[in-house]
Amino acid sequence: MFKHAWDAACDTSAPSPTFLVPQGKTYLLQPLTFNGKHCNSNNITLQIDGRIIAPTKPSAWDCETNCNHWIGFENFDGLHIQGSGTINGQGDKWWKLSCKDNEKSCQHRKPTGFMIGHSKNVDIKGLTFEDSPQMHIAFESSTLIHATELTIRAPGHSPNTDGIHIQRSTNVSIDNSTIQTGDDCISIGNESKYINISNIKCGPGHGISIGSLGIMGKTEDVEFVHVRNVTFHGTTNGVRIKTWQGGHGHARNIKFEDITSHSSTRPIIIDQYYCPHKQCKNQTSAVEISNIAYENINGTSHKKIAVQLSCSESIPCKNITMKDINLIYEKHKDKTSSYCLNARGLRNGRVHPSISCLQQEDNF
Repeated sequence: MFKHAWDAACDTSAPSPTFLVPQGKTYLLQPLTFNGKHCNSNNITLQIDGRIIAPTKPSAWDCETNCNHWIGFENFDGLHIQGSGTINGQGDKWWKLSCKDNEKSCQHRKPTGFMIGHSKNVDIKGLTFEDSPQMHIAFESSTLIHATELTIRAPGHSPNTDGIHIQRSTNVSIDNSTIQTGDDCISIGNESKYINISNIKCGPGHGISIGSLGIMGKTEDVEFVHVRNVTFHGTTNGVRIKTWQGGHGHARNIKFEDITSHSSTRPIIIDQYYCPHKQCKNQTSAVEISNIAYENINGTSHKKIAVQLSCSESIPCKNITMKDINLIYEKHKDKTSSYCLNARGLRNGRVHPSISCLQQEDNF
């Protein structure tokens, strides 16, 4: 029924058709991909005011093989997805198949909840996303994307449930949203640039992350990212850049500003030794990290080390700048400390904790 109604909206000759999911109704939806190539209009509105749910059990998902995503939109130029409705992936049964938690039971690739791919001029507004099997929203190979006024929530223990993941995409803006997950609130992957993130409430979760980049020796790049006006509540990280040893490429021209940390475990972290499974070999090549600015970052740290810059000996982090940083150790209201390895740059204004590997300069 859902597919037939969408096809009718696509087939219409109206210049700006609207597809409505009405308020007060719940729809059980099997995995489905909507393809803009099949639509007569390039400016479609999907108004979701009702509730859309996925099958409860992984075995009930109608997939010929493994499902890469639950709801997908591909090949659109002009798509408006909006409303007051809820999209619930009912992911708790999928989470128990997590490779991290139960390797023997990991026989399925967990699907992303909501995917926008190979599209441009797409905006998403007002919706609530809950309990995705894996990532809640993914923007892949797309440009000119705007996501605003979203609520994304899953339990803090739910594995790999990133709020929004950006991959191979440009000119993406995310703002005025609340994200509570078991993984990164927002993660930015390879071939992404011109990303603007603002006015975000994040937590629980793993913070806002660039990466991970460079896995298995790959060349991967992220650049021109601006993150501002973000509040972290009880996250494992605040603003993070993470890369694997042995990788290539770069993470550069990134700015984090006007950030507030409430009990984040690591409010500021660069990790060029990222290795979640703890079985990585030491390698000399690394993704180059440069031109990273931190400004006006305040609040409390759950651990005494509030700033961690772990950079490669062979390819150090370059041009790291910090201005007006004030992070306090929450447990004892005591001074925080920093860890700094192979990072080079400048600090200006009050920078607390002090970061010895960055040179003090009055103005920069």
